[in-house]
Amino acid sequence: MSQAIRISEYGGPDVLRLVDVEVGEPGPDQVRVRHHACGINFIDVYQRTGLYANPLPLTPGGEGAGVVEAVGANVTHLAVGDRVAYAAPKPGSYSQQRVLDALHVCRLPDEIDFETGAAMMLKGLTVNYLLRRTLPVEGLAPGDAILWHAAAGGVGLIACQWARTLGFELIGTAGSDEKCALATEYGAAHMINYRSENFVDRVKEITGGKGVKVVYDSVGKDTFDGSLSCLRPFGLMAIFGNSSGAPAPVAPGTLAAKGSLYMTRPTLFTHLSTRERTQAMADELFEVVRNGSVKIRIDQRYPLAQAAQAHRDLEARTTTGCSVLLA
Repeated sequence: MSQAIRISEYGGPDVLRLVDVEVGEPGPDQVRVRHHACGINFIDVYQRTGLYANPLPLTPGGEGAGVVEAVGANVTHLAVGDRVAYAAPKPGSYSQQRVLDALHVCRLPDEIDFETGAAMMLKGLTVNYLLRRTLPVEGLAPGDAILWHAAAGGVGLIACQWARTLGFELIGTAGSDEKCALATEYGAAHMINYRSENFVDRVKEITGGKGVKVVYDSVGKDTFDGSLSCLRPFGLMAIFGNSSGAPAPVAPGTLAAKGSLYMTRPTLFTHLSTRERTQAMADELFEVVRNGSVKIRIDQRYPLAQAAQAHRDLEARTTTGCSVLLA
């Protein structure tokens, strides 16, 4: 028997309860991992509320790090005792142990501890596919300006550093002066406090009226219309989340009127569809973390039993950097 957070009905944070579960043995193409730490992400809230519906009962979470305890048939890239980390499409990481598909599980370099591994995989691989693979039609080059909403969060702070490494001029938004200062410390070229400034006006001011080539937006409803107005002709609107709610539908004519804009709703696991691509993207992430270009900031740590409080803090937007559950 092991312990895990389970929900038996969709709802608020109080539906998250610690229970005893049977874990079982891995089947073909699977492994069993004993977690040391589990990442916390806003997608976990969507799983809890039912916005992203899954069969119940459900253990949320898609990110973790620990040690391989058992290996199923056909798995050749992992062995019992390996230190590993993963971002997985199927929920289940809010647990002491879990069985999952081995495709998305990667060996964790010895230089990277378990908490860092748990905090960085989903968020770091998200930044990877956005900054390196979700690009405007004209491409991105050193010196180009990009707009990144929620720049002081776990994904945002990784993006600030990685963008700086690539030479991009990242313009970020956040909801307080303290968060703006934090993102600036981590590499943002410009920060905008959206509670006290109009981010559209400031982006136009920063870019000399040109706008940015791409907006990376995980906020959704509250920022969507303004984000379109920040784009230069042929710019790309990349929506990868909706923490404030889903934006209203946009008429194709709006994209035409604003300068032949492009819009996409990419997902991480489209990019992680094969073992080879998963490993290649993980290797890129491991390298920037090991060489110090990207530091994974963990500001909140919770025991597994306090998952509900972790969700309250996340939804209240009081967190900075990454949060982890300690299994």
